[in-house]
Amino acid sequence: MNVMLIGYGAISREVLKHIGADEPARISAILVRPARLDETRAALPDDIEVVADLNDLRVVPNLAAECAGHRAVAQYGAEILRRGIDLVVISIGSLSDRALYDDLARAAIEGRAKLLLPAGAVAGADALAAARVGGLTRVTYTSRKPPAAWKGTPAEKEHDLASMTEETQLLEGAADEAARLYPQNANVAATIALAGAGFDKTEVRLVADPDARGNIHQLHAEGAFGEFDIEIRGKPLPDNPKTSTLAAHSVIHAIRNKAGAIEI
Repeated sequence: MNVMLIGYGAISREVLKHIGADEPARISAILVRPARLDETRAALPDDIEVVADLNDLRVVPNLAAECAGHRAVAQYGAEILRRGIDLVVISIGSLSDRALYDDLARAAIEGRAKLLLPAGAVAGADALAAARVGGLTRVTYTSRKPPAAWKGTPAEKEHDLASMTEETQLLEGAADEAARLYPQNANVAATIALAGAGFDKTEVRLVADPDARGNIHQLHAEGAFGEFDIEIRGKPLPDNPKTSTLAAHSVIHAIRNKAGAIEI
């Protein structure tokens, strides 16, 4: 199975480390912005195509995996799906934009393709989706990360992250607000909302905590099924403290699930 990655950043590099030559999936192409063509080509072997336009692909992939952020989902997602190529989206926070979500859904139907949403950095998305069948009464999510992980977000304008010495709440609200204001840090909130109670009924807290060792995700759900609590203490990718290692590995798992004979 030929796989195209969208973007060549920390997540794509992690995917390339783990998808080996002996697997049923191979990374055949990478789609990047025109300004990054030369440097990306120089960094990769000749058997991986590097293009800035889908029309330049010599081999049409069976699957595309977005590893480039919210803007890439909006820029490329619908066109890829309309071409009949299944698409893995890890920047799930982008789907808090209802118009974009609807556009991708229509494109998938038109192209007879699938929009695949991996669990990312959190556990329990499968349980939430199952619990939704009987009805959910409450879903809460807390993201707790070191102050450095919130650089480049609205928190940087409101707080001195470099000198922060105690736990500070950055946001408390619905999942759509969290995903919109903190797109690089709140993809998990969007995943939980889509799997479970929806964006407007999922309560989210974002916290900067100097004592946090890695990225901590806390999920609580209640409903007809009962209730559960899940906590993930994830390590960030070395190249990008805003991204959990588990999120990158979730993309790898999605690729292997699609290519393999057994899906779990």
